[in-house]
Amino acid sequence: MTTTTTSTTETEMKFANQLFEAYQTQHALTMSDFADTLADEDAAYRVQNHLTTLKNQPVGGYKVSLTSAETQQMFDAHTPLYGAQVTDHFLAAPATVRLNQLMAPLVEVELVFRAKEALQVTDSLTDLWHKTTVAPGLELPDSRFADWFPDLPKNLVVADAAVGGLVVYGTERDTDKCFDSVDAVATVKCELTHDGASLKQGVASEVLGNPLKSLQWLVGKLAAQGKTLTAGQRVSSGTFVLPPKLTAGHWQATFDQQLGDVQLNVTND
Repeated sequence: MTTTTTSTTETEMKFANQLFEAYQTQHALTMSDFADTLADEDAAYRVQNHLTTLKNQPVGGYKVSLTSAETQQMFDAHTPLYGAQVTDHFLAAPATVRLNQLMAPLVEVELVFRAKEALQVTDSLTDLWHKTTVAPGLELPDSRFADWFPDLPKNLVVADAAVGGLVVYGTERDTDKCFDSVDAVATVKCELTHDGASLKQGVASEVLGNPLKSLQWLVGKLAAQGKTLTAGQRVSSGTFVLPPKLTAGHWQATFDQQLGDVQLNVTND
């Protein structure tokens, strides 16, 4: 029987320090330099945990990645993964972001849930429907590695806070008032535009069949690591579309089912 090392190794701590330095200085790391650094996904989460500690800020919530068959295939994965996000990386729309705040960002369309109370591993999808608010969202994934998309190995994605950047969220409403049922959450459609031009259209069922399943997966994964999703924390639950690169201009995601839109201005200065 093999035993899993639960304490962070010296190599893992060094890697977390290098990620933190890249996070602070915006000097990108070379992914090939770290190809053999992580033994497995558990090691990757230990690096992420240490990186989160180094940021020395409250965790405002999480982002869930690899929630579609297409993205799992791209990153050779069979399950989603998550990244902890500090509080000031969640921005209320309408937001303005300078392009040089980020390193190599993309833009994704997501539903953003907020826990109204602590979420439990025993919660059903119906429980989560009652215990959350929901908002339209634009997530800006970003990485501390150069040339990361779509070639960054899965465990490096995990270590790098699931390539966390920023999350912009619109008006929050009680999920059970916004949707008549759990199943209705899966039917949300959205359109992503840039400077008024339509770029992408997507549907919520791309996210594990229903974004509430993504939230449920996260609660279970956190519980397995001895963590709880607490009241007030937000979750960017997974992208409806394959993400384009973030560029300067006006970005908008418009959702049906009375969710409304979320707006982001990106400047070059």
